[in-house]
Amino acid sequence: MDAFHKPVMVGEVVASLRCRAGTVYVDGTVGGGGHAAAILENTAPDGLLIGIDADGDAIREAGIRLAPFGDRKILMKGNFADMDTILAGMNIGKVDGILLDLGVSSHQLDTADRGFSFTLDAPLDMRMDRSRGISACDLIHTLSADELERIIREYGEERMAGRIAGAIAVNRNLFPLRTTADLAGAVVRALPRRRGPARIHPATRTFQALRIAVNDELANLYRATAFGVARLKEGGRFSVISFHSLEDRIVKNAFRAGEKGCLCPPDLPVCACGRKPTLKVLTRKPVVPGEEEIRENPRARSAKLRTAERI
Repeated sequence: MDAFHKPVMVGEVVASLRCRAGTVYVDGTVGGGGHAAAILENTAPDGLLIGIDADGDAIREAGIRLAPFGDRKILMKGNFADMDTILAGMNIGKVDGILLDLGVSSHQLDTADRGFSFTLDAPLDMRMDRSRGISACDLIHTLSADELERIIREYGEERMAGRIAGAIAVNRNLFPLRTTADLAGAVVRALPRRRGPARIHPATRTFQALRIAVNDELANLYRATAFGVARLKEGGRFSVISFHSLEDRIVKNAFRAGEKGCLCPPDLPVCACGRKPTLKVLTRKPVVPGEEEIRENPRARSAKLRTAERI
């Protein structure tokens, strides 16, 4: 299981969800089944887990990992943004908890032909679900330079987005950028040479931005937080692990908005919208991995866990 994807903050996740017998949980990013197994162990003997993942490889791996739990788990291939439809199709109403572990799995990063990593030369794909959608290669050869700049700037928070987008546009007119090495090379050539070693690879933010765009990750997260809250029982918990500031900001703001309730302008003397609070935020500051976990799993270093409870 750890070879496929090493889950982060497993103990913290189980505690945040308040796992117990007789409950129903949704793991919207089941991956290799690491968090799911811990949830099932802590909801024995009769807890039910619905595991969702857009990646067919993850569903297959989770099926192997979670086989000992028999019919206490149900695995569905799909996007967590569609959890409302998925649960409705299974005649499942409210649930006791929802977990989203965002970002890319170790398997996706370490499998060359998935095209997520610039450290492994491979076709430039980046799709979580390889059965649908357009690849990163398609994206960079069809969007205008202005559209590429916006994506790289907004989703990658890359200050040199204009130079990188311009370089991609020039390079693709000379020869196709079909592999991860092609794209990484174009990015490196576009940026000024640094003195001394860089903290991260120059192409890191560009690859992140394109991956987010290819998989529509931020829009899906907005949908998932809205539908997820509506699917929680009173007292149910919603936990999200994010790995970069854009995701964390969406989760933090969604939880705070649910806690606030009223959306009327501050200068309005009486509430006119009638919106009531639906959440209580349990993590004013996000929970982060300990030093020992980061040493054992360096990819955990940027993880942040936020949790809210339905009221």
